Amino acid sequence: MIKHRGFPSRLVGTDFQFTIRRENKKDGATKLTKRERFRDRKSTDRNADAGFIAAIWASFGEEPFERGNLDAGRLSWVFGREVVPAEDPFDLASYDALLKLDLRRSMASFPEVFAVDAEPVVMDDWPEDEE
Repeated sequence: MIKHRGFPSRLVGTDFQFTIRRENKKDGATKLTKRERFRDRKSTDRNADAGFIAAIWASFGEEPFERGNLDAGRLSWVFGREVVPAEDPFDLASYDALLKLDLRRSMASFPEVFAVDAEPVVMDDWPEDEE
């Protein structure tokens, strides 16, 4: 499993997790699912999604990226919409699966992330000495 060094481990000031520390060697990667986002979701949940998309945009842009240590729960909130498979066939339960940002849908869903005056993403909360 690739670890995306420099990718924020969580939304700053919250417990919304963006990455996992280690792979699950016993059961393998958690399967990605498309979670339904309803209009009445809490603003903190929407902010976590926006922060995650901003971190993906800052780290990978429109280029395909490996799922690696990105959290399956957080990915599932944006999977199939803003983040889509970058390969066919796509393995929903693989740390090596390639994903990519659907820029058009991401800009429509989270225009604040792509605004000219958008705040930069804090990308330095991962300890350097961690394995």
